[in-house]
Amino acid sequence: MMDRRSFLGAAGAGLLLCTVDGRTVQVTSAKDVEDVDRAAAALRQPGSARAAQEGGEFPTPEPQAGGRAREFWLAARPVRWTIAPASRDEWMKKAIPEPSTFKALVYQQYSAGFAAPIGPAEIPGPTLRAEVGDTIVVHFRNDAESFNQALTVHPHGVRYNPEYDGSYLGDFTRAGGFVAPGEEFTYVWECTPQAVGAWPYHDHGPNHTLNTFRGLFGAIIVREKGDPGPEVQQVLYMHSFPPPVTNLEVTYQCLNGRTGAGNTPTVQARVGQDVAWYVFGGDSNFHTFHVHGHRWRGRGGAFEDCPTFGPNETLIAAWREDNPGRWLYHCHVFTHQDAGMAGWYLVDP
Repeated sequence: MMDRRSFLGAAGAGLLLCTVDGRTVQVTSAKDVEDVDRAAAALRQPGSARAAQEGGEFPTPEPQAGGRAREFWLAARPVRWTIAPASRDEWMKKAIPEPSTFKALVYQQYSAGFAAPIGPAEIPGPTLRAEVGDTIVVHFRNDAESFNQALTVHPHGVRYNPEYDGSYLGDFTRAGGFVAPGEEFTYVWECTPQAVGAWPYHDHGPNHTLNTFRGLFGAIIVREKGDPGPEVQQVLYMHSFPPPVTNLEVTYQCLNGRTGAGNTPTVQARVGQDVAWYVFGGDSNFHTFHVHGHRWRGRGGAFEDCPTFGPNETLIAAWREDNPGRWLYHCHVFTHQDAGMAGWYLVDP
């Protein structure tokens, strides 16, 4: 337990705080992580969730006229994740500390009925795409038995009723807010006109802080009906893997689960193509997004090239490409960029 002074000091310093079952833990070691995991594993599904599942208090939404149900099968599962596969930062021309592999948690996409994985496990999880008038139907299964705790999927931006919130709310938890190991739940979210844009989704179970830091996050993109979007689209999460979470020696500053140019996503485009970057804050820090040789109109209409955004905020940087070359993109918080939060953007003539 933490007293008030410790709580405020830790929060102000940006340290990792986890509250599970009434206990707030300042996570600074692997033992702290074990304590938090143990507390989460001891929880059982609240009676309110069982009653909600049986009662059907809230109706399941249907697609609007002309829309359709877009179905996704997602399983939360542990994977061995390597943060720096090349063991080197091509921009900084330096070796990246090894080992850089740890036990992560990811949302893995499957074919219908969880028949087979679709592609390799990735961080972030699969991008869920839909149009106005659609519903997004997420069939979720908790395959992380080795972590032995409830997990969920909580969306931003789309419309949902309390049953499909995907949040653990203690004694007020609904059915989708506590999916125990080995169990399944289906979420249904509505894509209203107000949902157009790019939004995060992530775990919001009893131990959501640790599990999102482990890799349980992804993106939702909703477009106007019939809009295919730009030719080049890139989802980009700026986040970190701290030592208590990974049991490694250093904090890795990451883009999509990787650190250092040559490991992080290399984005490619051609002159004349429309390009859009969907950039998310994926940890407890503030970040900036900068692409060398480019600028774009921000939300207020003015041109910008280094906007600031915070935890679980999203910015969209979009332009028609007109500047060929090899360009660097990165967070312009200097301690983040120099520690590996950077990558290559390659533009062909």
